[in-house]
Amino acid sequence: MRLTILGGGGFRVPLVYGALLGDRAEGRVSHVTLYDEDPARLTAMTRVLRDQAAAAAAHGPAVDAPAVTATGDLDEALRGADFVFSAIRVGGLEGRAADERIALAEGVLGQETVGAGGIAYGLRTVPVAREIARRIARTAPEAWVINFTNPAGLVTEAMAEELGERVIGICDSPVGLGRRIARLLGARPQDAWIDYVGLNHLGWVRGLRIGGRDELPRLLADTEALESFEEGRLFGAEWLRSLGAIPNEYLHYYYFNRDTVRAYQEAKQTRGAFLRDQQRGFYAEAGRAGAPAGAALAAWDRTRAEREATYMAENREVAGVGERDGSDLESGGYEKVALALMRAIARDERATLILNVRNGSTLSVLDAEAVIEVPCLVDANGAHPVGVAQLPLHAVGLVTAVKAVEREILAAAASGSRADAVKAFALHPLVDSVGVARRLLDGYAAEHPGLAYLR
Repeated sequence: MRLTILGGGGFRVPLVYGALLGDRAEGRVSHVTLYDEDPARLTAMTRVLRDQAAAAAAHGPAVDAPAVTATGDLDEALRGADFVFSAIRVGGLEGRAADERIALAEGVLGQETVGAGGIAYGLRTVPVAREIARRIARTAPEAWVINFTNPAGLVTEAMAEELGERVIGICDSPVGLGRRIARLLGARPQDAWIDYVGLNHLGWVRGLRIGGRDELPRLLADTEALESFEEGRLFGAEWLRSLGAIPNEYLHYYYFNRDTVRAYQEAKQTRGAFLRDQQRGFYAEAGRAGAPAGAALAAWDRTRAEREATYMAENREVAGVGERDGSDLESGGYEKVALALMRAIARDERATLILNVRNGSTLSVLDAEAVIEVPCLVDANGAHPVGVAQLPLHAVGLVTAVKAVEREILAAAASGSRADAVKAFALHPLVDSVGVARRLLDGYAAEHPGLAYLR
């Protein structure tokens, strides 16, 4: 099979390639094409993957590493692909840092997928994602598209306008949450059924069934166990018991919004600025000519460890929980979901995964075309959402409000209407004023050439 990665110079590409190196089944990926508009990033990432393949050959059973090619030509990258991973970042980390800075100056959250920052990122990304979807439909119509690009639910919905059910969005947050809960309850994650529902970065675990029995109430009753893992420490046992569910970590931005905004305003630098500066150093080191074998991979490993350890640091500061626990740093979401999804489709190895797919009739509060994040049964014909209980009212309010914002972003990206873009900002639960919405759009439009289409 042939896999194309759009955004192939991106930092998380080695996670996917590493998972492919461990896949020894028949019908595995034999060729990976990296597509990126930045030649320097492609050079650096190609060296990291080369080092990964060499390390795998030296330390494990013999395996044919997938061949790697790199290109800046999109049609060339797509031609002949069986699967396409979309992991682009329109505006780069410089754009993310600006998204955060402009929002915080107005006293609102600028996180890349939540609030004003997510809207700005979506307005830049949707037009590009739609064009990529059209190119895929024309050049590789039989390919399955797996979307990692944030905001993942919104971008998947935009691409589905062209690709229908052949685009599926993934995120590692629900997988990591379910894995942590299952292990706390003494079960192997693969043996547990996770009742998870919502939108991307806006969902809740409402039950976890082991052997047909819902064990989540047992966890909610145990304060010590609740506060022994990442989400429990972030939200606190009392609030989780009030909800009767375990929220995705990104709901911390909603439930503790004022505290989080203040912590971000007081921080030395925003997350986007930190990653921008960190990755400048990494790409310079990994791309350096004449570096010894293994140096690029070593640089990537060091950078990734620091990146993971500092993830959501301001939120943990608000919660007063200190550094991340070692068990919460474990990798295994992003790349394992991707590989399991590919296997299920390519080999008809049926799997149950939490994915971003079209709603159909799953949630009655949303229309059929709305992309939601729910457990899905996956087979050779794609991903099929599983029927779930309807949302409680507090969740309905957030899900429908944020989906309304996503629809305004899609409308603005199609029409170029400034009014639609202002409406997207103003309707978001974390933006509290039409005046703030207008100033946000003015600030983003002045900063980002990618928003020049709005008028």
